Amino acid sequence: MSLDWTRHLLIVPVLLPLLCGALLVPLTEGRHRFKFALGYASVLGLLANALALVLLADRAWPDGMAIYLAANWAAPFGIALLADRLSALMLVLTALLALAALHYAQPRWSRIGVHFHSLFQFLLMGINGAFLTHDLFNLFVFFEVMLAASYGLVLHGYNVARLRASIQYIAVNLVAALLFLTGVALIYATTGTLNMADLAARVGSLPAHSVGLLKVGAAVLALAFLVKGAMWPLGSWLPTTYSAASPPVAALLVLMTKVGAYVVLRIWLLVFPDGAGELARYGYDALLWGGMATIVFGAAGMLATDTAGRMAGYAAIVSSGTLLAVIGYGQASLVAAGLYYFLASTIALAAFVLLIELIDRIRTPGAAMLALTMEAYAVEDTPAEPKGRGVPAAMAFLSLAFAACALMIAGLPPLSGFVAKFGMFHALVNPGLEAAPVGARGWSLMALVIVSGLVAIISLMRFGVRTFWAAEILGPPRLHSAEVLPVAALLAVSVLMTVQAQPVLDYLGRASADLHRPALYIGQVRGTAPVPAPQASPAGEAP
Repeated sequence: MSLDWTRHLLIVPVLLPLLCGALLVPLTEGRHRFKFALGYASVLGLLANALALVLLADRAWPDGMAIYLAANWAAPFGIALLADRLSALMLVLTALLALAALHYAQPRWSRIGVHFHSLFQFLLMGINGAFLTHDLFNLFVFFEVMLAASYGLVLHGYNVARLRASIQYIAVNLVAALLFLTGVALIYATTGTLNMADLAARVGSLPAHSVGLLKVGAAVLALAFLVKGAMWPLGSWLPTTYSAASPPVAALLVLMTKVGAYVVLRIWLLVFPDGAGELARYGYDALLWGGMATIVFGAAGMLATDTAGRMAGYAAIVSSGTLLAVIGYGQASLVAAGLYYFLASTIALAAFVLLIELIDRIRTPGAAMLALTMEAYAVEDTPAEPKGRGVPAAMAFLSLAFAACALMIAGLPPLSGFVAKFGMFHALVNPGLEAAPVGARGWSLMALVIVSGLVAIISLMRFGVRTFWAAEILGPPRLHSAEVLPVAALLAVSVLMTVQAQPVLDYLGRASADLHRPALYIGQVRGTAPVPAPQASPAGEAP
């Protein structure tokens, strides 16, 4: 028996950025074009590999998933990598955002400092590994690789604000890492395994005296994930970090915030499903109400801030809270719509944080303060006569791109944010036979999503008016094509998601159905045998 060649594609998202990052480390500061070309080729390879995994998971592999046994050790003793419809799609999203961020960084940000490109590749290795691994300790390792690289990238382009934000960011994540390791240790002490599928198989048969300790371990582990996922009150670090980081790094931080929510979704649906006995649906109510509290916190933060970077941070908190509440609600059709919202909001926020720096170029240093002062004191000014000059192309792009980002973040028609929220509402109101009719929890969640959207559009419109109308503008900004193209590409992806909403939702529906059938994962992971060693030829026979 030999290993199907397509299974080797599962290790590429980890090995390719690892090797590329290692090759980039010894290169000197002056090799900017070569380092960019090598890193760009790596990201393009990751995107091609991820698209291949999506096609294989949806059309070729049995049960829509494939297992790769690292070092050829059978689970649960060895480390298993698993690719299914959801993880393959997350790899595509990672590659798209990485491509946009790297392209944006080429004219300026990648040239500041020696190791930007190597850290960028190591960050991608950690994110991809977190999406693929099916082992809790290996997940911890990939999280630490991801975070270690992000520490250097948050400091990239050093200034005082970044230094202060990075100290806070590092301190919070070191505490989260300690919680992560403690939770893993408690779970291993209780169950004797860290393989997720093996853990799910053992949970239902645990003795009564071990259930309490497993609950403590799972709760501690959840705290580590929810710190990274910015659940209230654990996410106060996020707006400061978003506003201080350079734009290409902030675009990847948007995705890193969602990794915590992804891991919660993956583990809780697998380990604590309805058939897990005493542990069935453990923690779901905490995720639901904690997610709704996070939506309230994020919406209040958006309304209270006037800084675009912090506004993006609070919008990310709203997005994470919505996804956590969807997970806690525990309905398969709602999870499918929530995953669509995951994609739409991540793309919208990544485009917005890249756009912020370009928008800032049109304002004079004191323009923002002047606009706030005029609004606060109701200062009236006599409008000048029209000059008869047309709107420059750069200003048209910035204003239209900002309007598109605002519509997507707020969830207003006609772009993908509206489709995502409409899909969630439809799933809540029409649960079908799988769940009870919508009750107080469902109506509360819908109300919060609607109100958070209204708050978002109010906050973003206020920022837009102050920026494009009330502030003094020196003239059309100088925009590099390498900076404009990533923003336009992300917005185009959002438009494509809107036009092709039905195929995307169908795909996500199949991914959600798989997640709600944990027996598939248990059977596939525990049933995958190592590849046997080749047999030696008898003496005298040709090999």
